[in-house]
This record gives sequence, structure tokens and C-alpha cells, in this order.
Amino acid sequence: MAGSNNEHLATAVKSSSLLTQQQLNDAEQYSHNKKVALTKAIKELGFADAITISRVVAEYFGMEAVDLNEIEIEKDILDLVSRDMARRYKIIPIDRRDETLVVAMEDPLNIYTLDNLRHLLKRNIEAVVADGDDIASSIEHYYGMGEETVSRMLEEISSGDITFVQDDGREQSLKEEEQEEEVAEEAPVIKLVSRIIVEAFRNRASDIHIEPLGKRFRIRYRIDGVCREVPAPPRRLQASVLSRIKIMSKMDIAEKRLPQDGRILMNVMGRQIDLRVSALPSNHGESIVLRILDKESLLLGLSELGFSSEDQRKYEELIQLPHGVLLITGPTGSGKTTTLYACLNFINRPDRKIITVEDPIEYMLAGINQVQVNENIGLSFGAVLRSVLRQAPNVIMVGEIRDLDTADIAINASLTGHLVFSTLHTNDAPSAVTRLIDQGVKPFLVASSLQSVMAQRLVRKICDNCAEPYEPKDYELETVNLTREDIKDGDLKKGVGCKMCNQTGYKGRIGIYELMLVSEDIQKMIYKKVSSTEIRKVARQQGMKTLREDGLLKIMSGITTLEEVIRITQQDVD
Repeated sequence: MAGSNNEHLATAVKSSSLLTQQQLNDAEQYSHNKKVALTKAIKELGFADAITISRVVAEYFGMEAVDLNEIEIEKDILDLVSRDMARRYKIIPIDRRDETLVVAMEDPLNIYTLDNLRHLLKRNIEAVVADGDDIASSIEHYYGMGEETVSRMLEEISSGDITFVQDDGREQSLKEEEQEEEVAEEAPVIKLVSRIIVEAFRNRASDIHIEPLGKRFRIRYRIDGVCREVPAPPRRLQASVLSRIKIMSKMDIAEKRLPQDGRILMNVMGRQIDLRVSALPSNHGESIVLRILDKESLLLGLSELGFSSEDQRKYEELIQLPHGVLLITGPTGSGKTTTLYACLNFINRPDRKIITVEDPIEYMLAGINQVQVNENIGLSFGAVLRSVLRQAPNVIMVGEIRDLDTADIAINASLTGHLVFSTLHTNDAPSAVTRLIDQGVKPFLVASSLQSVMAQRLVRKICDNCAEPYEPKDYELETVNLTREDIKDGDLKKGVGCKMCNQTGYKGRIGIYELMLVSEDIQKMIYKKVSSTEIRKVARQQGMKTLREDGLLKIMSGITTLEEVIRITQQDVD
């Protein structure tokens, strides 16, 4: 409910005593600042959930409220309203009563929409109230993107939905992009590619996978770490879609035999996102992956990352040390960068100078100097770090220690009074020591500078909407060396699947952690180049929880499932 309907919603909310006056004031201010509807502001601030707001509004106007996540709409009902019409008027049909069609809509006072629907559908319309985001999700869920709807879908992207950011910082609208194309027939493909990106962004995807598969053209979004196939355009558009993405990312459109990398900067729905593009030749054509980096997404605090209370206390002490190296390890996509930013946010104060060296800059941090690495012009991690030290920072964040040059500078910086954060690609915390020494760093330098290593993974969280108590099977308990007695006091749950989680039972992710403090005993072991297996044994004796053990704590708290922790920590067999 945008625009003037905010006033009606405010009246409805006040009459229901749903919010306090202060909460209402905060929501209205948030709505104004973020330029979002008041309903969305209330939800995003956590003052009320979607169905509660819908019920309050419906009751105020003497109407019925529905939760679209709880109903299944019949195909013959959906066929009465075209996908184009549903999207244009932001409604979805849910029932038919004699000659009256029941439609769910967010704004019950939108007489213009109701009159148009009566005229276009030649039948009576009865409106019920539903959440706007649920309506949008239902439209995508039920109508999809089949071949018969592609032509209509191409008309739905407006030039205001998406803009591209040029190298000189100038914004270029979708309309201008179309005008620059020499061939008029390419304009629909421009809109199609833009829509694929917008929908991925709306669905919280981290990656878009565009894959030619011989007889068909597949598009998948990676959501919460798992790839999900989405309705794709027909195969006849494959070559045009791939070419369009290569043009946008400034790749060589004629080169189809070699891998290429590119980048797209764009504003989607008022948010700037950075897409890292990779093209890889395959047997049926080029496979393209776009990684979505939302530069303006909300940063999490340390308390929201998923630390246990003990690990959070330890880590808060560590990140306030005056010097030393703090490493975060894990595979690509395990949330290392998010944790780094949360740490910097926690210690970011006016009396500290913080500089980051990143490739790419994934989030914008107020009050922090961020430097983008550019290997093409010789601006490598090592080159930037040398200059950074002349800036007299207190804290340095290095996106990744990739080679000996970067490792040496980072470690020497820590030994000269700087606190250094960085990441490594290793499977567990103790292996980071071996990795640094393998890169050529002398063991005594590692032992002298390293304060801690934290390995992490991301596990999917159980969907709150469909979570139910769960009794694990015997083989699941055996896999993680638990007994029925061990879990008797636990709050084990499992999501049964609903529309809110796309029938997966999971929504969102949270971290599991393995925090190794570099004690004097471990320092001596590093001097002697002892294996990571031996270091791991000593670290565990000194209180380090493994990734699996931390995951089990989250299982017992009803945050995630045994199945998910087993999947993520298969190598953690201690």
C-alpha cells in the first residue's frame, strides 16, 4: 500500500492497537526514508508479520483477510486472469463464487483496479486482503515464465526498474540501452535478461546459473546455498541471452572457445548491485554464472551471525586486540566476508583508522577507507598493502591472503602494531597454519603474529512458518554420535515445506563456527612445524568446538536440522 493509502493503513493500525505510537512513528519515518510502503516498513522493522497486518486492515474495512501461503489455488481459477493482468494490477484470483471472482489484493480501497477488473473480466469482483509480497510471490509461483508468456513478460520491465552504471559512474537507463542497439529485435532480449537479474535479486539469490543443456536452456538461482531451477525462456533465445550478458559485462562477444570474466554494475529497485560474471565454454555452448553482490545490503552484527555466547565473548575480546592476525577460513560462499564486515562494524569508532583491501568491495561501510584491487593495472593486494601501511591505519582488512607476498606484508604489518583481518581457503581452523607455511611464510612469523583462526560454514535455517517438532531417526543420531538420551532436552524441529520457503522447509542461513585460539602450546607446535592434525587435538583439549559440535548446538535449539549439519560437515568426523 503505497502513496495515500499509507494514511488509511495508519488509521487501521491505530484503531487496532497493533503498534504503540512510537512504533508507528518509527515505521512512518522508515517508510519515508527508505521510500517503501508502510506495510513493508512495519514488517522490516519486525513490529508485526504480514498476515497480522493484513488482518488488521481487513477488519478495519470490514473485509476478509487471507494468507496466500496457506491456500492452494485451482488452475481453472488462475486461468480466468492472465499473468499480465495479475502483475499489472498486483492481484491474484483465489476463488469463484457463482459469477463473482474473488481476488486477493493489498489495497482494499483501490476502486480503480476493481472497476478495471470488472470491465476486463466481465464479471463481479470481490476483494480480499493479502500481503503484497505474498501476492507477488504467488504470481511467480502459479504463472511462471513459460514460452507462451515470454512475449507478454518482456513488456513488463519499465525503464525505471533498472539502470546500469558505466565505468565513469554515469547511470544509463534500460531505455537508453535499447536505443543504443543497432538491431531493433534485440530490445526484447535486453528486457528478458534484466528481468532474470531482477527476479534473482527479489528471491535473495547469491548466484544466477545460465546453462545450455542441448535440448533445453536452464536457469537456476542459488538461494540459501542451494541451486533451484526456475522457469526459463525457450531455447531459441539461448544465443541472444548469452550474447546480451557478455555485452553487459564487457566480454569479447566473438570469443566462445576460452573462459572469460566480466563485471556488471547496476541499480536494481533502488539498490546498487555488482555482478561478477564468468563464462565457461561447454559442450552445448557457454555456461554463464553471475554472482550477485549487494553493495547496500544490511550488515549483520556479531550477535546475529550465529555465534554461541561463549564464542561470541571470546571473539569480541580478540577483535579488540591492538595487533595480531585474525584469520577466517572456509570455502567460497561460506560467509567469510560477511563475518569480516561484522567485525569491522563492531570496532569501527572515530578514534580508529580502518582500511580494507578487497576484490571486490562487497559492501559499503561508513567511516572506513575501502580500496578495490585491480590486477589489470598492477594494483594487486601486495601493491595496495605497501601503500596502506604508509596511511598509518590501526586496523587493516585484507580480502584474501592469496600468495606469499600478501601473507608476508600482512604478517609484518601485525608485528609492527596493526590488527590484521583476512581470509584463507581451508577446510578447518588448524589447517590455516599449514597453508601459510606452505605458501612460504616462516613458521616463527606465523607463531608470533597469529592470534586466532576461525573456520566457518553456513547452514540453512528451519522455516519459521512451517517448523514442526521432529523426532530424528536412529541412523541420523548414529552419524553424529548422539543417543536419545543426549537429545531428550533439545528442541528439535523440521520444516515441512510451505510457499514461504518454496516447499524446502528452510529459509535463510546462519553460521556454524570453529574458533581456535593460538595459545602458547600451539605457538610452540607451529615453531616445530607440527601437523595440523596434532594442532587440532591440542586445540580441542583447550576448548575448541568443531564445526559439527557447534552445528549440534543449533540443532538442539531448533535453528537447523540434523540433515543439514550432516550435509555441511561431512568431513568433520572427530
